[in-house]
Amino acid sequence: MTTARSWWRRGDNQRAEAQAAKDAAAQAFYELDTAQRELEISIETIKAVEQSAEARRALAGFQALKDRIDQVSAAYIRTVDAHDIDRDDLDHGAAGRAIGELNRAKDDLVNVRTELERYQAQTAPLLDRAETQLARLAPAREQAKQALLAASQALDAVRAAGLAADDLAARLAALAPELTKLNEGAAKHGVKETVQRADDIRRKAEAVRAEADRLPEQAREIDKRLVSLRTRVQALGTRAEGVAPVLSELRRRFSVACWQDLQTVPEQAAQAVRQAEATLAEARKARDAQQWAQATAKLATVRQLMDDVDGAVGAARDRLQRLNEVSRDPKAEVERTRFVIRDAQRLAMQGRNQPEPRHARPLDEAVARLDRALAALEGVHPDYWAFLTETAAVRETANRVVSNIREDRAAGRS
Repeated sequence: MTTARSWWRRGDNQRAEAQAAKDAAAQAFYELDTAQRELEISIETIKAVEQSAEARRALAGFQALKDRIDQVSAAYIRTVDAHDIDRDDLDHGAAGRAIGELNRAKDDLVNVRTELERYQAQTAPLLDRAETQLARLAPAREQAKQALLAASQALDAVRAAGLAADDLAARLAALAPELTKLNEGAAKHGVKETVQRADDIRRKAEAVRAEADRLPEQAREIDKRLVSLRTRVQALGTRAEGVAPVLSELRRRFSVACWQDLQTVPEQAAQAVRQAEATLAEARKARDAQQWAQATAKLATVRQLMDDVDGAVGAARDRLQRLNEVSRDPKAEVERTRFVIRDAQRLAMQGRNQPEPRHARPLDEAVARLDRALAALEGVHPDYWAFLTETAAVRETANRVVSNIREDRAAGRS
């Protein structure tokens, strides 16, 4: 009686061990299945967004892992089906085999889940990028549509003010095909492409809105510049007419070399004024047609022509003034130049007994050039313009030596 009860207890214990093994395997199967479902959601997210080579390798790796999961899951199910641990006639051997096979099935399930977790960690950066893109999708689409609405409203306001803005309207209309694709959504065009399309639509619509908002002020500015440049053209036309008397005085009082290069200034100035007047009329016509870019370009041309006239007229008057000054007192120009040379010489000698030859030579030559320029004025018809040009060149030489000395000392070369 005692022996029979001992065998019964041993059988009961093995049945319990088998049940525990079965429960552990079922738990491992459940955990693997849950982890797989979660991973498949992540994979679908990556697949919808990422088209990189890295993503393609990751998806290929997932397929291999999925095959492995299917294998161990099928093996687990076969093992459970093969062992009925609840039957009354479960003997010692059958219970032992059930325990061993269920434990192996559980271990395989756990090992594959470890592989799954490792794979999940490796694909985490891809998933993060994909989720970021997905998180941007809805806001990007909404921002694009709001930007289009704002641009459309800005255009309506501009038109209500009497401005056509046809080019802006054309740019906005050109976004219609892209808006259609945006509305078709990521399912057809992909998440990444849809986000990029939304961003592109938003940027272009915002640019249209900004230009539409500026258009009334631009129109006012063009109107103001038309008036201002008209006044300037008229004033410079009058100034250009004054060049002829200036040239007449230059011819009367100074040698040919002093004014020969200015001979064409009156005609060039008059021609530039005429061209400016014609271009200004074209700018007015473009403004009336609301061709803003063309009007702005024409006004820029007028401004450049006026700058040229201003420079040419100013050069003639400046020439006469400078020649008058130097003809009255050439020594003032000489002293001004000698001062620049002496200043350079003092710097070259600073902290030295002898100047550097590469500094001394150009300064010595500058002194000689100044003396020769002054001597050239002793003729019957002195070329005062050549004198002024030479003294300016001499001062430039001295200033260049000063710059070289300072650069050398700053670099520790002297």
